[in-house]
Amino acid sequence: MSAAEACAALGISTATLYAYVSRGLLKSRPGADHRSRVYLRQDVERLTQRKRAGRGAARGAAQSLDRGLPVMETRISLIRPDSPYYRGRSAVAMVRSGATLEDTARLLWDCGDADPFDAATGDWPARVAAIAGDATLPPIERAMAAIPLLAPDLRHSLSAAPAAKRGVAATLLRQNAALLVAGTPDARPVHVLLADAWRPGDAAFADLVRAALVLCADHELNVSAFAARVVASTGAHLHATVCAGLAALSGPRHGGATARAHALIREACDAPSPAAFVAERWQRGDDLPGFHHVLYPDGDPRAAEVLAMLRARHAGDARMQQVEAVLTSAAETSGRHPNIDGMLAAICFVHGLPATPALCMFAAGRLAGWLAHALEQQELGMLIRPRAHYTGVAPAD
Repeated sequence: MSAAEACAALGISTATLYAYVSRGLLKSRPGADHRSRVYLRQDVERLTQRKRAGRGAARGAAQSLDRGLPVMETRISLIRPDSPYYRGRSAVAMVRSGATLEDTARLLWDCGDADPFDAATGDWPARVAAIAGDATLPPIERAMAAIPLLAPDLRHSLSAAPAAKRGVAATLLRQNAALLVAGTPDARPVHVLLADAWRPGDAAFADLVRAALVLCADHELNVSAFAARVVASTGAHLHATVCAGLAALSGPRHGGATARAHALIREACDAPSPAAFVAERWQRGDDLPGFHHVLYPDGDPRAAEVLAMLRARHAGDARMQQVEAVLTSAAETSGRHPNIDGMLAAICFVHGLPATPALCMFAAGRLAGWLAHALEQQELGMLIRPRAHYTGVAPAD
């Protein structure tokens, strides 16, 4: 739709239209003459429906389901333009100080002076060993298949004692990481376990993985965290909540975005001109996966931190120069900056890895946040059970 058509449909001025775009409520593309802009009809229609819904509780509830109004309180994380904050501490600052995923988990789980990672992690039970070591299975599916089978052997899996639950969470964090790479859990930091599976002995790469895990650890009430909280609210054990998070993460609009971002980088770099490839894609209305985040209209600070680390370590590398060409083209064509999905994909591309490790880093890190939300929800003791507004066929009298 043209700007005039969008304004007429919404009953707003051009200035308000531009404000909607800057807030991420509308997407725009270059027009046919390259000077005008056109707007996605589905975005305009969605906003029109919101306006028709009127004001009040019902409208607020409906809008809250798509990054709208807050629906619950949490002490776990806060999203600000410069960084996500974990219980008041900047995730970006934690990366710069050398924090590991384990350090981040202790903070997110509010462990105080206790260390739930003190306990040793044993071998896989017999019923799990075959699944856990099957490298032919996709990582997320392998973890979702094995994790439920670990719960029956855990005596404290349904314990209400906070220390016991945090011990279970620590074991799960290590087990999940091992499952994602078809390995065996051990006492090594998670970033070392993952990095050694993909690039053994590469300390610089391992440090990038460490940073990625910390930055991915939590992001407020995202789709997978909400799924985990809903399951946790029923009193289910932590293994079930983790599986709910993994299931949500597997979708192409959540964790699966890393694979699409990797494909974009690879295809752009294989093209004769990355700039022309990106410009043509944007002009025909295709998305640029791995770029832009509605909650960070001025750029994703998590991605900026990873990009700075990549530049510091690989400035002269041919693959890094290719990534820089894609980033420049995307910025010049669309004005969009990379998000964390795009930078996880860039880590893999620069190091000659396929897309799979990007999703594994996301899943290994975000599990710490799912467990934090599960622990918080169960301490509240409230069941999450929203109501639906029925819009179907009315019952016959």
